[in-house]
Amino acid sequence: MQKGFANLTLKMLCPLAGTLLMTGCAEKKEKPLNIVFIMTDDHSYQTISAYGNSYINTPNIDRIGNEGVVFTNSFVANSISGPSRACIITGKHSHKNGYMNNIDCTFDGSQQTFPKLLQQAGYETALVGKWHLISEPTGFDYWNILIGQGEYYNPFFIDNGEKKQIEGYATTITTDIALDWLENKRNKEKPFCLMLHHKAPHRTWMPELCDLGAFDSLKIELPDNFFDTYEGRRAAAEQEMSIFKDMDLVYDLKMADKEYEVHSSYLEKWGRKIYEQDLTPEQKKVWDAYYDPIIADFKSQKLEGEALARWKYERYMRDYLSVIKSVDRNVGRVMDYLEQYNLLENTLVVYVSDQGFYMGEHGWFDKRFMYEESFRTPLLMRLPEGKKGIVDALVQNIDYAPTFLALAGVDVPDDIQGVSLLPLLRGEKQDLNRGALYYHFYEYPAEHAVKRHYGIRTPRYKLIHFYNDIDEWELYDLRNDPHEMNNIYEANFPLVDSLKHELRALQEQYDDSIRFVFP
Repeated sequence: MQKGFANLTLKMLCPLAGTLLMTGCAEKKEKPLNIVFIMTDDHSYQTISAYGNSYINTPNIDRIGNEGVVFTNSFVANSISGPSRACIITGKHSHKNGYMNNIDCTFDGSQQTFPKLLQQAGYETALVGKWHLISEPTGFDYWNILIGQGEYYNPFFIDNGEKKQIEGYATTITTDIALDWLENKRNKEKPFCLMLHHKAPHRTWMPELCDLGAFDSLKIELPDNFFDTYEGRRAAAEQEMSIFKDMDLVYDLKMADKEYEVHSSYLEKWGRKIYEQDLTPEQKKVWDAYYDPIIADFKSQKLEGEALARWKYERYMRDYLSVIKSVDRNVGRVMDYLEQYNLLENTLVVYVSDQGFYMGEHGWFDKRFMYEESFRTPLLMRLPEGKKGIVDALVQNIDYAPTFLALAGVDVPDDIQGVSLLPLLRGEKQDLNRGALYYHFYEYPAEHAVKRHYGIRTPRYKLIHFYNDIDEWELYDLRNDPHEMNNIYEANFPLVDSLKHELRALQEQYDDSIRFVFP
């Protein structure tokens, strides 16, 4: 097992590089801006303090927004990992880029992507961390990716085709590799685009050892709709992403007791493998010192019903927030590096998640639904000498590709379906004159049993059609019902008719062949 870069510090990095960057500052400004795109997996906007949450302080992520823009109406086109990444890299909806689900799709690496277009424009491109698109990355001068979902501890990477295992914690290792590329591997005469993709905070929310217990004293309240009964919402009732029913005690919540008395579901064996085999003896010693007392206390309580649901929610939140603590710390390392070597003044820095995530709302974890918590994603962008503050325009992850191309002075191809956010970042416009967003989720039947659906979101309303083995419509007034508890579809036929026409127009605009038939 190869040792990681855990001891890499800015002091150890080549001092000559900083001097060269400082003396070449005037020349650097004449070049196109660099791009650092930091993406996490399943990071909810509810757990970023820039969005006003009360769970956790994320000063380093917040810094990007404080020195730039926080997008408060940022959404995805398909709320699941692989498809979302395909939308980002192509600037196209899933049905156009061909990667609609994580079950039977492989990304076609021969198609047009924004890294390829940046390469053609003279950029050096790099991808580090989670890829999750099956095929090997294309359009990158350097890539070093996790295998599949990746592991939190001692993960395997594929370094430009060579498989390596690195001892340590995935979030820190991924950042180490990215900083090493910035310092030692890139051509410093060229503008660059670095895509830094973390595994965290994807399920199973394994904290870094130094963060174990970081939130044990935090008082965590249940969301108001944690015990949602899903009245009038059949698709919501039939999912399998309930914290109480579907979150596994061993796999998800680390209750892998040495006596083998805690049993849950088929996921139990995977959980025990992770905690008993995948950690080194030194790591496991620290891990057990923290979790063994929690396991013993859990077993002694013999919880059932509502008490068990509350315990599972609190345990989930403490682990999830601890994973975010490491993410924020490593974002700080990147920002510190860029600042130390005078790169912040000519680099667009972006922080985003591949989609949102449920923090117990509706009693759930995971994503997939078009409901706000999974449809919405955090997006913070820092453009040198750009706008600072809040942007509430409707934006979507298909917009990133044209934004980066416009920033680089590259003509945006006509087949890209997103629009550039650059005018918003520069403060030249207040909105994109976009009346609504289109969403389409395809991965069913599959894990978590979320039905296939598509829909439209305007600034006030959301209309969703669940289809395939179901034919159900839902309508929400987001102004009066922001938590989407009351389906008003049956009582608003004039509004429904208007929104259906808008929905059909978007399906035609984006050339989605799956279109509903007007009654």
